[in-house]
Amino acid sequence: MDWMVPLLVCVAIYTLIAYYIHTYKLWEDRITFYGPILAIRSRRVGFFDRFTNYHTFLRLYGTLGVILVVMVSVAMVVMLLYSLQYNIVVQPPPTAVNDIRNIFAIPGLNQFIPFTFAVWFAFVLTLIIHEFGHAILSRVEKIKLKFIGILILVIPIGAFVEPEEEDFEKTKGVSKIRMLGAGITNNIVVGLICFGLLFFLLGMAIPVQIPLIKSVYSDYPAAVAGIPPDSIVRSVNGIDVATRDDVGTILNGTRPGDKVTLEIEKDQKRSTYSLLLIRWPDPFGERTSGFMGVAYYDAPAVKGFFDRLGNPTGVFFMMAVPIEIILDPVQWQNFMILINDTIDTTAWNVPFPQYWSAVQILFWCAWFNIAVGLCNALPIIPLDGGYILKEGVDRVMERSGFTKYADHVVSAVSFIMLFVLVTVFTLPVLLHM
Repeated sequence: MDWMVPLLVCVAIYTLIAYYIHTYKLWEDRITFYGPILAIRSRRVGFFDRFTNYHTFLRLYGTLGVILVVMVSVAMVVMLLYSLQYNIVVQPPPTAVNDIRNIFAIPGLNQFIPFTFAVWFAFVLTLIIHEFGHAILSRVEKIKLKFIGILILVIPIGAFVEPEEEDFEKTKGVSKIRMLGAGITNNIVVGLICFGLLFFLLGMAIPVQIPLIKSVYSDYPAAVAGIPPDSIVRSVNGIDVATRDDVGTILNGTRPGDKVTLEIEKDQKRSTYSLLLIRWPDPFGERTSGFMGVAYYDAPAVKGFFDRLGNPTGVFFMMAVPIEIILDPVQWQNFMILINDTIDTTAWNVPFPQYWSAVQILFWCAWFNIAVGLCNALPIIPLDGGYILKEGVDRVMERSGFTKYADHVVSAVSFIMLFVLVTVFTLPVLLHM
């Protein structure tokens, strides 16, 4: 629970600052509170008026977005119900996904989200893209804006657009739904564009056969000698090597029982290790040469996989990468290069400096936008999907003469979906306590 101490320190500092601002009523025109959440807001919203010149296109965009949001919302409900059924029937053991710290999308605290520039850049950009969608469609639908701002609860947790209440209430039907769904639409569209650019960029990287050791087999010569993973073989028996084939050529001339000396580079420091080779294990087939027990980073194989990602299935794969790297690091470690700095970059020739930084920024921009879009589509108030459901139910009930039941229907759906969501995450823990 090492993460608890820094989290509690951050919470304490935030609480003191928020208490001081609230008690002494500092910057009341710019700062307000929603419970424990601090909102920093601005009245400079005139920028969004410029988009009214493109109202025809933006209304079409918003209408298509409504169709997309409804489809995504239904898909998310089906996925949650299937996940609930799976947890009840199969009763899988809890994983890192069920850890309470991973409920919060806090970089560095959440195991799946590293604390990097690319992550924070993508996180902030996602919030801006979402709220700009609401703000632009508000003006297109002639809803005046009061404020735009960000929400902070220890860290930035969201952004908001506050329309004029009178204009917002009198806007009904598709016009209102277009505005409510614009943030989700923006996130999904931008996320898909970023994934497309990412796939294009990955096609420009050329793999090289550098002898990069990704892992060592437990209890085999390399592990016994202390050779660390994520290191590079620089020489074998005093002979410089540049590729895996160079290493293989030398080792092909050895026999079990031979002693070899490797010069290994780790974190830009070189060290020498002596290994006593053994016979190749049976799963590797009959070989007469000596075996040292390492697995190399296979850049060509990874490149082949990257080349097959430019399709809808590739998007689903990419969304799973941060989670699977934690849940199954052995099988997924080759994809760490997409989400964080790693020595794996040495196994590639790239077209320009900071290429992998650009890859990581695109990855996280795509990941956060898709994730925020999908989550906000859930029919749960106060999420956008919940308010879209409310507007739809209000209009249907109004035509049917059952307006007084509209709030009850929306509340019931929100409660049921929230219950399902919480149960999906907590049930594996409860069933294996």
